[in-house]
Amino acid sequence: MDDLPVEQRRGDLILTTDRARIDVDAVLAMLHASHWGGGMSKRSLERAIANSLCVGVMDAAGRQLAFARAVTDLSTYAYLTDVIVAEDARGQGLGKWMIEVIVAHPDLQGLRRMALWTRSAKGLYEQFGFSTEMPASTYMEIRPGPGSNPGPT
Repeated sequence: MDDLPVEQRRGDLILTTDRARIDVDAVLAMLHASHWGGGMSKRSLERAIANSLCVGVMDAAGRQLAFARAVTDLSTYAYLTDVIVAEDARGQGLGKWMIEVIVAHPDLQGLRRMALWTRSAKGLYEQFGFSTEMPASTYMEIRPGPGSNPGPT
């Protein structure tokens, strides 16, 4: 990933897009406690981090408090995923701060589309212009199961 680095401070907190500063074990523990990330392996998370625009929030001691990533080509599309805040750090606006930074990130300006799925944080994303009102289109996807070949037969 060749994204521009972003770093911001708010009091004793630091937000950074430097993937080298992400505490993979801490993020994995947060994801395992979530309703969507329980099946994530450390190897998969490491690969996802290496190939995504990532945002982490740490406290002054370097403890990982929050994480988010955008799967993107830095040109046309971004998919926001794995937005998570440690349980004891919730209610401080960390999720909102990370979304602010992602939406404003210099490499994500001029995209045709930024998308996400959410089951529990619709109000957060609506503050940034995300909507469930979709233009007419034909959405398609492949959902292959383990060991299956999604290609033509």
